Amino acid sequence: MAKAVRVRVSPTAPYNSLDLLDLGISLVAKQMNLDQYLPVLLFILVGIAVGIIPQVLGYILGPNKPDDAKNSPYECGFEAFEDARMKFDVRYYLVAILFILFDLEIAFLFPWAVALKEVGLTGFIAVVVFLTILVVGFVYEWKKGALDWE
Repeated sequence: MAKAVRVRVSPTAPYNSLDLLDLGISLVAKQMNLDQYLPVLLFILVGIAVGIIPQVLGYILGPNKPDDAKNSPYECGFEAFEDARMKFDVRYYLVAILFILFDLEIAFLFPWAVALKEVGLTGFIAVVVFLTILVVGFVYEWKKGALDWE
């Protein structure tokens, strides 16, 4: 149960803002210190400038001489001759997904290699299990012919 606290304040006595803040009453607005936000603001402004200034400079300083060859659609080294919605072979997507999968799995090995001494034997065994699963999956895909491009 909360105790009631009686505070006696004389109407003629000047108030102290610290006393009022101690009581949970804030009659005097505190000035907010914005100095701590300056690095964040500078970081945002530099990031925007790094993204926009090269584009503006390229647009202003770059040559602008369009012709039929530059304005024609171009895809993978040959001119587009079919519908843009043509179907690709599923193997293209499979190889792309496998590449991303193995690339990401290999990327997990770099932090482990850096922290090998700290993770000890438990971390080593965990990565050996991880690599075993990776190699088994790779051999399975190889045997199934998923990596063959005919």
